[in-house]
Amino acid sequence: LFGALISPTDPIAVLTILKSAGVSSSLETKISGESLFNDGVGVVVFLSILMVHEHGVANFEAIETLKLFAEEALGGLLYGAVLGYLGYRILKSIEDAPKIEVLITIAITAGGYGLASVIHVSGPLAMVVAGLIIGNKLILPKNAGKSAMEVSEFWEMLDETLNAILFVLIGLEIVSLPNEGSYILAGLIMIPAVLLARLISVTLPFTFLKKEGLKTVKTISVLTWGGLRGGISIALALSLPDSEYRELVVLITYCDVVYSIVFQGLSIRTLVKKLKLGA
Repeated sequence: LFGALISPTDPIAVLTILKSAGVSSSLETKISGESLFNDGVGVVVFLSILMVHEHGVANFEAIETLKLFAEEALGGLLYGAVLGYLGYRILKSIEDAPKIEVLITIAITAGGYGLASVIHVSGPLAMVVAGLIIGNKLILPKNAGKSAMEVSEFWEMLDETLNAILFVLIGLEIVSLPNEGSYILAGLIMIPAVLLARLISVTLPFTFLKKEGLKTVKTISVLTWGGLRGGISIALALSLPDSEYRELVVLITYCDVVYSIVFQGLSIRTLVKKLKLGA
């Protein structure tokens, strides 16, 4: 369960640092794209394992859990694709009306996410796919209109605002964390374990695709060290029901998140410069 909640990465802080370091746009795309799908898949895996825990291992049926995962993940991808295409067609038919377009995108996000829970598919994955379709079709093209750019700016501002609020709440939550030495020791032990798991998970796809060479090693290094943990991991940990393990999991999660943001986040610029991965 801890592995599932700590797997999503938060690219917000690291991308800002990487941009200032002049990293290539290709690497930026890898980091942000991986993070988006990590978020959705991580939430689905977390909910599936939590369901097994709540129903008891004795009642665990692998086929039922895999079926639930398939419905949530694949259903979320398909639902998001349909929602994204319909949203794109609606926005495409509107000309030079940024306020209306912003309202439509809010309706797609809020209404679409609400409907996803009703039809039992993954809301996070659906929103990722819908956002990618609308963004790539409507906002990213070089000939994107003024209203499309204003929609993009609105969501960027909202994203930064909500992230700021989230990290303030994370800071306030530290006050209520248990101050037990064994819990803190467990958190410190898990830091290298999480980094090792990150290294393995990043290296395997490159190996499978037979990508080799010095540039690949440098990219793996940056993707591993730049995989900061953030708000989603904290939110999932805090959503755990009351149990004898809840405080332990929350504290371990905090240790990993704080370490990744402070130590990895502050040193990623130096790593990029040493590896000469500038644009």
